[in-house]
Amino acid sequence: MNTKPSPRSLSPARGAAFDILLRVERDSSYASELLHSRNYSAMAPLDHSLTTELVMGVMRWRSLLDAKISQSSSHLLSKLDQEVLIALRLAVYQLLFLSRVPARAAIHESVELVKRARKRSAAPFVNAVLRKITQDFSANSGIPQLESAQTSAEALADASAHPPWLVDRWLRAYGFEAARSICRHNQSVPVSAVRLRSADAEASLRSEGIELAPGALLASARRVQSGDVTRTLAFKRGLCVIQDEASQLVAAMVGTGQRILDCCAAPGGKTLAVADRNPSQEILAAELHPHRARLVRSLLPGLDPASINSRGRIAVIAADARRLPFVVQFDRILADVPCSGTGTISRHPEIKWRLTEEDILDLQKRQLEILRSAMAQAAPGGRVIYSTCSLEREENEEVVEQTLADHKSFRLVDCGLELEKLQKDQDLTYPDRTSLTRGRFLRTLPGVQACDGFFAAILERSKEAKTAAKPP
Repeated sequence: MNTKPSPRSLSPARGAAFDILLRVERDSSYASELLHSRNYSAMAPLDHSLTTELVMGVMRWRSLLDAKISQSSSHLLSKLDQEVLIALRLAVYQLLFLSRVPARAAIHESVELVKRARKRSAAPFVNAVLRKITQDFSANSGIPQLESAQTSAEALADASAHPPWLVDRWLRAYGFEAARSICRHNQSVPVSAVRLRSADAEASLRSEGIELAPGALLASARRVQSGDVTRTLAFKRGLCVIQDEASQLVAAMVGTGQRILDCCAAPGGKTLAVADRNPSQEILAAELHPHRARLVRSLLPGLDPASINSRGRIAVIAADARRLPFVVQFDRILADVPCSGTGTISRHPEIKWRLTEEDILDLQKRQLEILRSAMAQAAPGGRVIYSTCSLEREENEEVVEQTLADHKSFRLVDCGLELEKLQKDQDLTYPDRTSLTRGRFLRTLPGVQACDGFFAAILERSKEAKTAAKPP
């Protein structure tokens, strides 16, 4: 009796997952952006779901998968072609985590992926390694138990598939329990949150089959329990936007003003949130790259750099936040600066494999430049809201402390007082308000709160301060 699998075409999901993972490695692309790009978003829902599971699963558990492959390989992983290693990772992920996928199917399709990638000579090697692995463990076995991990950074890193140097930072900064919560959160599928922009948005979403739960932090937020929001008419009409609740909270901290600047605007979620809270005020959104500035404009339908509508005047320009091409007084400035993104690893797991400690210091230099540039545009009595989605002190407290030391006309406003105001206005619904702050700063931790990790500081300029800025 012939027990070999019958010839069949490669499944669309595994082929797409292989192609995406290869681009992530070769081009430093982000998996989430590729998954939502035009090439893949049009896939059949079931195929797209499996593609997402495979891509994100491989990225989350990469070090664990590599350890399993290394144990059964006669070659060093560093000597393998990228195509071969990615095909192996895909198969091992399915063997370890997807109990419904037959082992023979996972092995057969990874061998076919290698052949499709014109690495036919490596097919017998891939087949041999995977068959050896299947002899050593069954589905869902050999997975480290995060809850029983010892308190060392190395043990926690091994159990959660994180780089030890990164886990060691979180242990020192936040303690073992918080670090374990962060690692656990990073290895899980993050909750999708939406911000409701109209009174009938929720009813419209529910009518299209989207199951929602109340937001964890904010009254205007809802957590998506099931359904694809992006396919709904409510989403296409702009009645709601997909935005993590911590990101929504940072935008809420900006408050209201007559003239507002968002100096690092892309992809535009916070710009839109600030605009919704300031329906008749002047808002200027600046973004370094022209194509990303166009992305911000696309999020603000019908707007161009000189347009005026019921929401007031909103301009979007391409400009370097470190050297803004104007001298204008703003009473509210949002500086949501480029950062390491370590607070968003659950959504972008490739970050933990790319980032180095040297990168963090390089980012700090740029962040200091942007914050100082933003502060130069603040009117007397105006505020600069500095924020990142990083968990690292160098990008957060140190940037603020260094900048304040050089700018005596600014003071640090207690974020706890702003959260109290949001709570009184019934915007903030999170019961433990004080856990959202660390000192005078806003600080959310993934896994501790049900959101991404964000930091924010509010810097206020003295009303008596002299400034070279002038009205436009």
